[in-house]
Amino acid sequence: MSTSSASDAPPAKSAAGGVQSLERAFDLLERMADAGGEVGLSELSASSGLPLPTIHRLMRTLVACGYVRQQPNRRYALGPRLIRLGESASRLLGTWARPYLARLVQETGETANMALLDGDEIVYVAQVPSKHSMRMFTEVGRRVLPHSTGVGKALLATTSDDEVRALLSRTGMPAATEKTITTPEAFLAALQEVRTHGYAVDDNEQELGVRCLAVSVPDSPTAAAISISGPAGRVTDSATEKIVPVLQQVAAELSQALATSGTPTA
Repeated sequence: MSTSSASDAPPAKSAAGGVQSLERAFDLLERMADAGGEVGLSELSASSGLPLPTIHRLMRTLVACGYVRQQPNRRYALGPRLIRLGESASRLLGTWARPYLARLVQETGETANMALLDGDEIVYVAQVPSKHSMRMFTEVGRRVLPHSTGVGKALLATTSDDEVRALLSRTGMPAATEKTITTPEAFLAALQEVRTHGYAVDDNEQELGVRCLAVSVPDSPTAAAISISGPAGRVTDSATEKIVPVLQQVAAELSQALATSGTPTA
């Protein structure tokens, strides 16, 4: 009678019915990301509660697959293979958002956008244009600095002042128009306005004649915001009062959809 070795045994199941080692490996990757991308085994053990031998075994597998790399100082860093996964996931996130952006266009009449914070830059990953013909700077794939955009303000409003100052020192604050915010103090004051009112405004700051209203997507897997953009003559203060609740409702529904399994549908 043949006997099964330990390696032939089925993988341990988690309480939710999944594979425990997979859940632990992804949890470690997320903890690494939260820590800035590079950590030591003892830090992972302290934050996860897993024993060092278990973490070492999981990290060895992740290193072999290219998702983690071991640094010369013996610490572990997120690996290059994650970049391709992240880029693909970002494109899919934009695809999933399109039905929600289409609703924004239908209900507001203005162009709707979705953007992510990628490093120190804002990248637009989805857009549904308004039926009104108007050439604007926003287009899928475009990268801009956060300080001159509504989505940038919406995304950075949850970031500490020290982190925002550090980001601005790295990127600088070049003026896209005469109305662009160009000092850290003024930008931090604008972020406080976002926190107070629950939405961000780009008032001719990226492109003269264009106003944008933006809100963050709560609990998004990666920092994301949606916005509408339109002529300043249409996106007035009175229009803002009507548009912002729609933006907030759509952002909440998109957040809920992204949190569930399967493809979101509007």
